[in-house]
Amino acid sequence: MAAGSVLKPETSKPAVRRVAQLAWLTLLYNVGVIVWGAYVRATGAGAGCGNHWPLCNGEAIPRGARLETLVEFSHRASSGLAALLVGGLLVVCWWLLPKRHPARRASLLAVLLMVTEALLGAALVKFQLVAQDRSLARALSLPIHSTNTMLLLAAIALTACWVSLDPVALRPHWGNASLALTGLVTILVTTAAGAIAALGDTLFPHATMVQDFSAGSHFLLRLRVLHPALALATAVMLALLVVRARRQGARARRWAGLVGVAMGCQVFLGVLNLALQAPVWLQMLHLAVADAVWIGAVLLTAETVLSPAISGTAEAQPT
Repeated sequence: MAAGSVLKPETSKPAVRRVAQLAWLTLLYNVGVIVWGAYVRATGAGAGCGNHWPLCNGEAIPRGARLETLVEFSHRASSGLAALLVGGLLVVCWWLLPKRHPARRASLLAVLLMVTEALLGAALVKFQLVAQDRSLARALSLPIHSTNTMLLLAAIALTACWVSLDPVALRPHWGNASLALTGLVTILVTTAAGAIAALGDTLFPHATMVQDFSAGSHFLLRLRVLHPALALATAVMLALLVVRARRQGARARRWAGLVGVAMGCQVFLGVLNLALQAPVWLQMLHLAVADAVWIGAVLLTAETVLSPAISGTAEAQPT
């Protein structure tokens, strides 16, 4: 066995298990931060700190602040803690795991995506693409921000999934790659369209579906129809992926089950969202389940394309 391909001799199974727990906690916390960000957007509180970043209205901690300022500041503070968790995950992965371990690379990617996430958030604030802004620039920024966010969750999820695996046991199965990767791209496109639709819901809370098809409506309203159509295509794609993955062992079946249940819930919530004209609480729930669909699909893809021949953590082996 090649040197550096297994866990370091001083690294125990309980230590690796704690790292995995940290990774899953980091993933869950980041989902919470993202959902809270949806509340900030849906309530128009994104301008609560003015165009100051990283300070809030020129202060490190705003005093005597209005409610929208407190909402925006809480989101920034929670995002800062998310960045610390991702950074800490990188440190422990690189400290405990061997060179070329996939969890190391995934944790590094997570840090890089967290940096771009912060920069994108800062750009939204500095260019005032928040609150009631209805510009094309804001509409274009949302798919970029949404895609970066989803990739960040993917990197953290892969770190959590791979940290306890023996990299020597991983075997690529490229025959499964095309359907799985197409499914992921479809989810990303659908999520980006969903971000634009959510912006339309926020800026035009009383708009009806009839207005979505009117040539005289704002372009954000006319773009809302893309999301349901893409969501149906995504559901079909994921159904095919789930059916195929259920033939590939217990781990694949577990993630396939998560994707199937989450996608079913997401379709129901999407219909409810249209019927109730997207109340804030439902937008948040819809986004949380969308994150679950994405995370499940990422882990299912990792399992079907890069499967471990042996589950569990490898003991240190003599070279």
